[in-house]
Amino acid sequence: MSTAVTTSDPERTGPAGPLDQLRALYDEQRLAAEYPAVPGLMAELAQRDDGTSQLSRAGRLLAKVAVEDITERHPGVVPATVAVTGHGTLDALTAPLTAELARHGIPLRAGIGEHDAWVRDLQDTGSRLYAPGTELALCLLDAQIVFDELPLPWTVEDVARTAAGKLELLASLAARYDEDGTGTLVLNTLPLLPQHLQQLVDHRSRTELSITWREFNTGLLRLAAAHPRVHVVDLDPLIAEGGPLRDPRLAAYAGVHLGEEVLARYARQAGHLLRTLRGRTKKVLVVDLDNTLWDGVLGDDGADGIAAATTYRGEAFGRFQRVVKQIGSQGVLLAVCSKNDLGPVLEVLRDHPDMILRESDFVRVSADWEPKDGNIRDIAAALNLGTDSLVFVDDSPFERGLVASSLPETAVIALDEEPALHIGRLLADGWFDVRELTSADRERGTQYRQEAERRDLRQATGSMQEYLLALGVTVEVSAVRDHEVGRVAQITLRTNQFNLTTRRLQPADVRARLDSPDHLVLAVRSRDRFGDNGVVGAVFAHREDAALRIDNVLLSCRVFARGIEQATVAALLRHAVDSGATEVRACYRPTAKNHKVRDFYPSLGFEPAAEPADGAVEFRHSLNRLPDVPEHVSLRADFRDGAE
Repeated sequence: MSTAVTTSDPERTGPAGPLDQLRALYDEQRLAAEYPAVPGLMAELAQRDDGTSQLSRAGRLLAKVAVEDITERHPGVVPATVAVTGHGTLDALTAPLTAELARHGIPLRAGIGEHDAWVRDLQDTGSRLYAPGTELALCLLDAQIVFDELPLPWTVEDVARTAAGKLELLASLAARYDEDGTGTLVLNTLPLLPQHLQQLVDHRSRTELSITWREFNTGLLRLAAAHPRVHVVDLDPLIAEGGPLRDPRLAAYAGVHLGEEVLARYARQAGHLLRTLRGRTKKVLVVDLDNTLWDGVLGDDGADGIAAATTYRGEAFGRFQRVVKQIGSQGVLLAVCSKNDLGPVLEVLRDHPDMILRESDFVRVSADWEPKDGNIRDIAAALNLGTDSLVFVDDSPFERGLVASSLPETAVIALDEEPALHIGRLLADGWFDVRELTSADRERGTQYRQEAERRDLRQATGSMQEYLLALGVTVEVSAVRDHEVGRVAQITLRTNQFNLTTRRLQPADVRARLDSPDHLVLAVRSRDRFGDNGVVGAVFAHREDAALRIDNVLLSCRVFARGIEQATVAALLRHAVDSGATEVRACYRPTAKNHKVRDFYPSLGFEPAAEPADGAVEFRHSLNRLPDVPEHVSLRADFRDGAE
């Protein structure tokens, strides 16, 4: 058990601070053994005013710990293999990258390329960037890849010509990685230094150079839109956060072309991206009310005494509400967890003229005087989600500390008495980032609110069977359509409970299977009397000799226990018979969250065939007796090509 002390209070100081705890664990050679405590300590460091430098120091400590020592003690911890190449000296990226991944409980196994070997590394499909198991291939570039190749003297036209050539080269390298790589290639925009502009003495030429450079960076950003395996980090917003772009002495003498603070922010973006790629995007934003969503304390000041628009401070809270509403419009579920009486809270959310967020924006409003950690558990349970899917925002150090210690898997965001800083702190860690926003994301809030109507129906009916019959479940199983590829990939990334093998797929992986004549990639759609649930599940299968092999079956937690999963597999087994398969094979691979579906295959007539050493169970179905579609389900199955 971890002995490290964790807290979400960024004001904590003294010898028991998080960096001191990490040092003590390292000195005692217990850092690997206590690795589960590391994310909480790193979260503390990130919230400090000097968090960038402290995280880098922590990263240098963590980089000295062998990844194998961590995984041996904690088999559930999955390290990340990251290959780094680029222009200049790249060793300075190791510490911040180690720290940022550790924030998410991910040990780093990094491979740093040779000085200025990025072209060779990207051209060579045998390099570590293309190696199986490499999740991120970071190619860190800077403006000198253009300016070092200019003639002397040079003109804006020379810059434009050289930049166009570099962009063409990068486009061809990105296309090669998109075709042959297995991870995600990360490029970045190239900041223009003041000295580049100031070498031109006339303002017109400076303007033309700025235009040329923006067009070049725009072309870089477009590579991400053109290639599913390519991501481009825009460095301009990171530089805008402050701090020097680089140290000119380190650039001149050591070839370090980006400064410590920029590298730290770049590493933060890489950590966010890896978390997203692993399907660990958060799903629910849980907010406090008093001095978080509005200025004042409702219980003390009354509805007339709180503000979110009518005072200078109130306007800052109003801007924060706008950002929360914007986030909620993109598939993030919003909930309230406040120590208040429910009646006055609902009156404010319904009628207060300052409120931008209204009751209808929230899927749950928890307002009482019970401990907040328990209420957060209740919110997660009501949404059928794990508490690791939640982000909690509060201005109280006590409440944050309670939730951080009781629910370490829940992300905690610290606010303070300055509402002007609320927005930056909410957005700093990209907890809700996804690779691509789908139509299902935008409709998620509505779909969860429909669940309340389904719960009312369930309570009004005498039995589960009566409820299901009254619900009127319709299921459609057919090949994934082009516009559904992103949603199906998202299901593989974000579904944990009903996920038989937990194989995570990016859109490019789904597309590759969809284009293969030997694979079936099926979307599961459902609707009922309360509305259309859209794509709620997926099935992946392929031919294996004369058998049909099910690679995975997935179903959203929103639609559990409605017979959808039984109807889907019944349709697949019928298809196996019709297509001449001799049997159907499947595998269940246990994880910490999918234990509820261990008996899913046996319940449909599958028999155990083997149990490999890793705990996975192989099943086979002889197809002699097919399971029935549940009587309350109306099923439509069409396994023909679904491209549109």
